[in-house]
Amino acid sequence: MAVSVQGTGRSRRASGRTRRRPMSEINVTPFVDVMLVLLIIFMVAAPLLTVGVPIELPETAASALPAQEEEPLTLSMGSDGSVLVQDTAVERGELVTLLTSVAAERESQEIYLRADGTIPYEDVMQVMGALNAAGFNDIGLVTDQGGPRLDGTDGTSGN
Repeated sequence: MAVSVQGTGRSRRASGRTRRRPMSEINVTPFVDVMLVLLIIFMVAAPLLTVGVPIELPETAASALPAQEEEPLTLSMGSDGSVLVQDTAVERGELVTLLTSVAAERESQEIYLRADGTIPYEDVMQVMGALNAAGFNDIGLVTDQGGPRLDGTDGTSGN
C-alpha cells in the first residue's frame, strides 16, 4: 500500500507539470495603456515647446525674406531690457564677446534682430552697433506684416 500511495503522488505531480504550458499569447493591454499615456503626455507637452520670449514686434509693410540654407542667428530684445541670443539670455557687457565667437563658427554673417516695439530707439541702435562690432554686417530687423505703408494706404487692405 505504501508503494501505491507514493506512485499516486508521483503521477499527480507528473501530470501537474504537463498541464502547465508556457503562455503563447501576447497580452497587448499593458502596451496599449503605456502608449496612450505617452500620447497624452506628448499632446500636452508639445504646445509648451513653442513658448518663447513675448515680444510685440512693430508692424511694417515689408514682405518676408526668402528661406535660408543655414538657420539664421536671432537676437531678441525684450521690453524689460533683456537680450537673448537664440534662447540664451546674455548680459549686454558680454554680448560682443559672445557674438564674436559665434561669428567665427558660422558661414553666414547674417543675423535677425527682434526688438520689442516699446524699446527706445537708442537701445536698439546700441545693440546694432554691438552686432556690427562682432562682425555681423547683414542685420535683418524682424517685424510683423500689416503695418502702415506711408503712401496713404494701410498695409492690411488689398490696396
